[in-house]
Amino acid sequence: MSLERESDPGEELYTVDELAAVTGMTVRTTRYYAGLGLLPPPSRRGRMAYYTQGHRGRLELIRALQDHGFTLSAIEKYLVRVPADASVEDLALARAMLTSWGAGKRESMTRRQLEMRARRKLSDDEIQRLVNIYAINIDGERYEPLPAFDVALKLIELDIPVDSMEEAAVAINEHMDALADELTHILRTKVLAPFRGQEHSEADKAAFEQTMSRLRQLTLEAVVTGFQRAANEVISRSLAGSSRD
Repeated sequence: MSLERESDPGEELYTVDELAAVTGMTVRTTRYYAGLGLLPPPSRRGRMAYYTQGHRGRLELIRALQDHGFTLSAIEKYLVRVPADASVEDLALARAMLTSWGAGKRESMTRRQLEMRARRKLSDDEIQRLVNIYAINIDGERYEPLPAFDVALKLIELDIPVDSMEEAAVAINEHMDALADELTHILRTKVLAPFRGQEHSEADKAAFEQTMSRLRQLTLEAVVTGFQRAANEVISRSLAGSSRD
């Protein structure tokens, strides 16, 4: 797949130093990604190499994929599926869909580092329990804490049957997967698609990304309050049924 193309007249151009600065990466990392073929070749004017908004969009997409824990190999496979002529807006919308809903990047660490984060030793049984309740992933000798890690540590300290904890985790995970699929479909078809079908200024695009960030936060809050409402309704139905007995 050839990604090289001429920049449009009047399009904002960046030197490698400027590109690194606007994307929050180092020049060394930017050049490394370019060397791996994750970025199209820059245009050259004499001895100077210039990068476009398209290069910036791809770098920001790479960062979003890294925030999801993708390896460079997986990122390369993903970018192969991104059309060579993808517009800056296409790249921004792809990044908007991939931006993590959680805080911070996922980390891979040793068991010792995992125990340092937990602030105590973890037995083999506790490690397996954390896996079973979707609190960590294990890849060989590396451990990846998931968003539920801190909450899960508190759960395993409770004096409750292990199987009940694991069954609850399975139920939560299954329903959350289905909910995430449905919400993502709504977001893609009802929010992103209409935006993509119109002309927008750079200010409009920046405002839209801020709106997407705020929408993610509000959606998470809505999920929590929705569960609280549903749980209260279950209690109310249970009490109503008991009163009729």
